[in-house]
This record gives sequence, C-alpha cells and structure tokens, in this order.
Amino acid sequence: ALYFVGRRRVELRTEAMPSPGEDEVLVQTVLSGVSGGTELLLFRGEIPAPEGLDLDPIAGALAYPTTFGYCAVGRVLQIGADVDPGWQGRLVFGFQPHASHFVAPLAALIPAPQGVTADAAVFLANLETAVNLVQDTGPLLGERILVLGQGVVGLLTSALLRKFPLELLLTADLHAIRRQASKDLGATVVLDPASPDFRSLALSHTGGTGIGFDAIVELTGNPSAVNDAISLAAYSARIVMGSWFGSKAAPLELGGRYHRRRVRLISSQVSTIAPELRGRWDKSRRFRVAWDTLGSIRPERWITHRFPLERAAEAYSLLDESPEKAIQVVLTYN
Repeated sequence: ALYFVGRRRVELRTEAMPSPGEDEVLVQTVLSGVSGGTELLLFRGEIPAPEGLDLDPIAGALAYPTTFGYCAVGRVLQIGADVDPGWQGRLVFGFQPHASHFVAPLAALIPAPQGVTADAAVFLANLETAVNLVQDTGPLLGERILVLGQGVVGLLTSALLRKFPLELLLTADLHAIRRQASKDLGATVVLDPASPDFRSLALSHTGGTGIGFDAIVELTGNPSAVNDAISLAAYSARIVMGSWFGSKAAPLELGGRYHRRRVRLISSQVSTIAPELRGRWDKSRRFRVAWDTLGSIRPERWITHRFPLERAAEAYSLLDESPEKAIQVVLTYN
C-alpha cells in the first residue's frame, strides 16, 4: 500500500492481505490514476488541516501518514459468501487508495461495462466530475465558452462541451502538451494564458474587448486565474469554479467588470448533485452518462506516463516538478 508520510514523501508498506466479508469482494488492482489536483495538494502538504476533504466517499481530515487515491481499477479476485458468483473476475472501478489489493462492499464498486478497458475505466471519476461541471455550466446553443486549464478534468470538460453546438469553445493552458491535446479534441481556439496579450487575444475571438464569454469554466488550480475569468466575462456571464485551491488564497478583483456586469461565480463540486437537478438526477445516472461517453472521448490517449507502484515517488515528483511533460500519470501493479 502507498502511504503519504510527509510533505513530498511517499513510501510503500506491506500489510496483511485483507479477506472479504460475506457481502464484500477482494479486488486485485490493475491500474490506478494519480490525480494532478487534490492528490498533488496532499503530496505538497497544501490541504488545510481543519477543513480536510469533502470528497465522497473519502471525506474527512487528513494527517500523515495516510493512504489516498480515488481512481482504482481492478479485477475481483475473491468473493464473500453472499456475493453472486457472477462478480468473480469482473473489472471494477473503486474510489480506493493506491494499493495492490483492497476489500470493498459491492455498493462501493462500479462494474465496468463490457468492452471497456482498464486504461479507459481509470478516467471514470474525473469524467463524472466533467459531467457535473458541464451540468453546472448549462451551455446554450450558440454560446461562447472558455475553459481555463487543460489538465485531465479540463480536457474531459472540453471534450463534453465540444458535443454542444457552440459558436466558440476557447481553451487555455500553460503547457504545450495539454494545448495540443485540446486542439486534437476539437477546441475552436487554444491559447497560452502566460502570453502578455492573452486577455485581449481571447476577447478578440468574442467580437471585441467589450463583449466577452457567456460562460467560463475555471480548472487551473491557480488562484490568479479567477481574475482572468472575471476580466473575460460578458454581461451576466457564468463563471463555474471547478478548482479547489487547498490552502492557497485567491485574491479576487470584485470591482469594475465583475460588479458592473453582474457576473455570477458558481461553485461546482462533484460530491453532490446541483439542487435544481436532484429531483431527476442521482449519482448512478451521472455515472451512466460518464460510461456512455468514454468510448467517444477516448481519454486513454492522454495517459503519458506509467510507473510501477514501486516507483510511485517518481510519479509524484514528475507531476510536482515537471507538469509540462505529463497529462495523465498512472500506477501499474504486478
């Protein structure tokens, strides 16, 4: 099992093989995805201790040493006495920490549909997040939408928005490898937010500096990007906040354009369903949508690095020190 033992320090620990209870199964992990967002905050020691996490089903305070992770794909190795034999050998997804094996009740596992590979299934949690973001954005016919940040969640969100009849889908990211992936999925315009004329160039695609975007999705993990979003918002525009900054503060420019344009900041968080949708949507329906779109998006093409669990420290160092080289990093298991 992989343990986070301090800031920028992980180690492997050997533990007793768990045995499943009557309504549980033992899963042998095939692949687990490393999150470049929340998980990297934990690695860097940037999760505020009193607040902890509000991610179902891994909510709560975190303190070193701790296990973590929420994108595990594996095959059922052993079943409990009350479990249908049909579960034996099935490929399943679980919100589980990085470990070679784990025990879980059936209710905590999501079986992969027939034909879905482990490489594709490892994106399920992030794709559900993207579905939630698009629902909170509420794209309309002919809108101009900007997605700030093209990490894994940003790319998945852009891929879903690409399915809508928008006038413009503009995306932005600091790293060339992610900008190229965004171009490949069909974004109308892709820009580097570090360029000096980024704001004016982005606005030029909306018809002029006085117009702006109808909706903006912020997924950079960088607090300063919120002010970019505000400066690029049209009148009564929606800014959907998908980033969680951990212990980093976000100084907001709430005068001028924000105040006079009645810009709306919308908090988006995948652990719950938006109140206006709860009468018709639940988590299982949202997961069905995510499974259905995996085939057309093909997110497995964004796996840039594979590390055996024994080299997990290298995986985290790569994301921490050289994010420009990676998109999705996964851990593999013998």
